[in-house]
Amino acid sequence: MVTTDADFVKSSILAAIPFARALRLEFVELAEDRAVMRLPDNPDHHDHAQGQHSGALLALAETASGAAVFNALGDRLRVALPLAVRAGIDHRQPVGGAVRAEARLGEEWHGAVAELEAGGRPEFPVEVELRTEDGAATAAATIVWTLRPYR
Repeated sequence: MVTTDADFVKSSILAAIPFARALRLEFVELAEDRAVMRLPDNPDHHDHAQGQHSGALLALAETASGAAVFNALGDRLRVALPLAVRAGIDHRQPVGGAVRAEARLGEEWHGAVAELEAGGRPEFPVEVELRTEDGAATAAATIVWTLRPYR
């Protein structure tokens, strides 16, 4: 069996984040500038209204954004550690059932890489859309990351 870079990223993310495993987060897609992950429906992760708990949704968004960053960093992981520094979520509607999160790296990503290569410690946002399995928008999140150089 041949292991791809994407396979390595997927297994590394899930190995490094016990909470992602506890929520049973799943990879749907991992590409050059985006990651799609899925939070299965689990009554143990519901809120008082019997929908997906906001904390579980934010964990899904943060993990998907981190997977996109980790994947895009590639060999630069030897020079910097990606760390989430701020996160926010805007709920559009309550959601029951499984949820997918799609994280996309924007233009700010390219500036962050340039700043890192110039010796800085950049911060940049990653936008994440959360949708039900049938595609209905349920929330949007912004996770701000930094690339902390190893000194």
